[in-house]
Amino acid sequence: MAGWLSLMVVLAIVGRGVTRQLPVFQVMEVRSLLGLVMLAPLVQAAGGMRAMHTAFIGRHVARNVIHYAAQYGWFVALTLIPLAQLVSIEFTMPLWTALLAAAFLAERLTTRKVLAVFVGLVGVAVIVRPTAGTIAPGKVIALVAAVGFAVSVVLVKSLTRTDSAVAIIFWMLIVQSVVGLVPALWTWQWPSPATWAGLVVIAFCGTFSHYCMTRAMRHADATVVIPMDFLRVPLTAIAAWLVYAEAVDTWTMLGATLILGANALNVLRRPSAPSTVQTGNR
Repeated sequence: MAGWLSLMVVLAIVGRGVTRQLPVFQVMEVRSLLGLVMLAPLVQAAGGMRAMHTAFIGRHVARNVIHYAAQYGWFVALTLIPLAQLVSIEFTMPLWTALLAAAFLAERLTTRKVLAVFVGLVGVAVIVRPTAGTIAPGKVIALVAAVGFAVSVVLVKSLTRTDSAVAIIFWMLIVQSVVGLVPALWTWQWPSPATWAGLVVIAFCGTFSHYCMTRAMRHADATVVIPMDFLRVPLTAIAAWLVYAEAVDTWTMLGATLILGANALNVLRRPSAPSTVQTGNR
């Protein structure tokens, strides 16, 4: 999870600059194609293409179509609202994950987790402020993307019962490369050398952050692993201030505090026994 945290902060900072230069579809397609090249050594070490076989290809396709749509929304929101707001709203993902994991993975939904969802939603309302006039489209897009990411996380958790982390990331890159090929070609603009460098960084961070996340989820429940990510909010806000001079307003700070507090409720009491869905390392 520390690897996921570090890579996602870099991805947000670099992604802000690259998406100002290129269409989002193109950024996502190049990320997937370069990610396949970068993943090749891990695929080979895991046993080659034979080890990438899965009995649940339909589940991989469903997960990655949803993730692709959520990822597109995240990149679009990245161009519309400050980074601190985007990441704060994105952090409702653990709250949606808690509800979905309880419904579909039989993970326990306690009173504490229900309270966490409620507090987190209050935090979202503080940031979005629907009573303050028109709601910024970027904030709505970011919230929908967070729900999509939560669905994706639950599907990943179910896939870790049968497939290796490398296989899960491999199929993510394959499916998303196919889904995004036509939109990327339709909107293609040739990147400058500096933008190519940014795309390489995005591909690296996007590929191996998911590898870190998938490995982490083999060792604990989704509702325990995901909230460990909450340090990304202040770190991203600080990085955005240093790199892009983005100030953080009082409402965003208050909403982020509520959302992070809600996430903290999920990790105050960890299970005393290992998760029953662990399958060990491969």
